[in-house]
Amino acid sequence: MMIAEHSLVVLIDDHLGEGLHVGVVVHIYGDGKAYEVEFVDGDGSTIALLTLGSSDVRPIEAGELLHTRRRA
Repeated sequence: MMIAEHSLVVLIDDHLGEGLHVGVVVHIYGDGKAYEVEFVDGDGSTIALLTLGSSDVRPIEAGELLHTRRRA
């Protein structure tokens, strides 16, 4: 299943050690083989813009809550 542009996605594994969890798809590559995902902080500033494979992210699901925390 291809994730639509502008969808919220969850990073499956924090393999980057950045503490990133939820981002937004800003571009789709190769019919959903990879996604450009933007991670932002509370004021909308970009923390990271990553190209991730389809196995690295999943759509956020109903009932999942976003939470806040301070960046180190």
